[in-house]
Amino acid sequence: RPGAAPGLPRVAPLLSSVPATPRSVPARVRGSLPRWLRGSLLRVGPGKFEFGEDRYNHWFDGMALLHQFRIENGSVTYRSKFLQSDTYKANSAQNRIVISEFGTLALPDPCKNIFERFMSKFEMTAMTDNTNVNYVRYKGDYYMSTETNLMNKVDIETLERTEKVDWSKFIAVNGATAHPHYDPDGTAYNMGNSYGSQGSCYNVIRVPPEKVDLGETIHGAQVICSIAPTERMKPSYYHSFGMTKNYIIFIEQPLKINLWKIITSKIRGKAFSDGISWEPQYNTRFHVVDKRTGQLLPGMYYSKPFISFHQINAFEDQGCIVIDLCCQDDGRVIDAYQLQNLRKAGEELDQVYRSVARSFPRRFVLPLDVTVNTPEGETLSPLSYSSASAVKQADGKIWCTHENLHGEDLEEQGGIEFPQINYGQFSGKKYRVFYGCGFRHLVGDSLIKVDVVNKTLKVWREDGFYPSEPVFVPVPGTNAEDGGVILSVVVTANQKDSNFLLVLDARTFEELGRAEVPVPMPYGFHGTFVPM
Repeated sequence: RPGAAPGLPRVAPLLSSVPATPRSVPARVRGSLPRWLRGSLLRVGPGKFEFGEDRYNHWFDGMALLHQFRIENGSVTYRSKFLQSDTYKANSAQNRIVISEFGTLALPDPCKNIFERFMSKFEMTAMTDNTNVNYVRYKGDYYMSTETNLMNKVDIETLERTEKVDWSKFIAVNGATAHPHYDPDGTAYNMGNSYGSQGSCYNVIRVPPEKVDLGETIHGAQVICSIAPTERMKPSYYHSFGMTKNYIIFIEQPLKINLWKIITSKIRGKAFSDGISWEPQYNTRFHVVDKRTGQLLPGMYYSKPFISFHQINAFEDQGCIVIDLCCQDDGRVIDAYQLQNLRKAGEELDQVYRSVARSFPRRFVLPLDVTVNTPEGETLSPLSYSSASAVKQADGKIWCTHENLHGEDLEEQGGIEFPQINYGQFSGKKYRVFYGCGFRHLVGDSLIKVDVVNKTLKVWREDGFYPSEPVFVPVPGTNAEDGGVILSVVVTANQKDSNFLLVLDARTFEELGRAEVPVPMPYGFHGTFVPM
């Protein structure tokens, strides 16, 4: 059982409801924080898992709790607020779960009679605006995002919602990812599905960088390319995508969304999650789109089945796209994050952990200039520094075999997830290092720096503490890829210890300081740093 600590400690307290901390509280700083580090680390994740007698079933369902760590002159303050989404307000008003989430079906009002409750099964399901996955930026404004068509614009100073924005009012999509990409000029790219009478499409979305006279929010957004799924009624689930200077790379993976099951979920008394299934009889496919023209490239790139939630980076070199991803060979991981599983203890918790596939960094190489005259049966990658291969087959498809970007020492860390790079300087470019969380538990239990060239690691770990996604902040005026600090919110299930904001030197991976906050915090998903 590589990477597993024997007898996993309970993490239930990290996945339980906590009160918000709306007034700023000062943190106790140990060590010292760099004086140049000024700004706010913004984080989000689920923070409330029940209303009245009703309980959410899945970790992804909890109400969005917004966290803000303000850093200035070596000191830190913390506060948090529940996102005042329509979903949160409706649930609070009725003291029960009124609106369905990913893994929880809202039950009919118990005050209705039997006939009314029966008929309610045939009403359209209200879409949740519980945007608890990530802070995203469009036209300089910040939005709370998940994977539905709804986002909540927030004031990052006060953490108050200022506007609800519906993607489908601007472009023909029924949702978008919580992981857009950005060009240096602020142009944002994203991907979202659209569903119609003929089935579904994957859509590449472009949002202009500036505000125009038409209005703010996402006015001017365009779908620049639509891609037909392998099966129209069973599109793939995806959480992110890749981008280089000139291309969007979309990965169609065999984690399938059964649209018929989704449409009938309420009638069948099932949550949305019931409509998602791992179907490894399908291979994984890469689609490449030219960002400037919106054209889908003709190359058909396939690999053995895997799933990826988070891409690390992608770049172009010698007529190829190089894309690095955190990959798992089994897509049944979503089921493991049912709250009933995460709240187990002892051998039962160990069994849940053993059921989850580990996530490891892999490199794929996609040669762009493939024609009918390209020879079959030999690798088409000219890159001497990567063992990843791409071979044209008799049917014209290009079979891609990955290169592992790690050694055995990463297996001992339980694999890696939540990858982050020096995005401002190295997104879409050849790079050397990324940072992530090691998973010797069902939540991250270490921070890891990976050198993708020589495949070495640096690790930060402290027993009983669980660090979240590392956020890289560059030191002003340096071109060094790892010139800066790593910020991570570290939480513990031990009531005697404080949760804290950790600051590591990104180059040495040594601790510079920590800011301890004496309030409970749940384990979260994603965030961003906004400099002052």
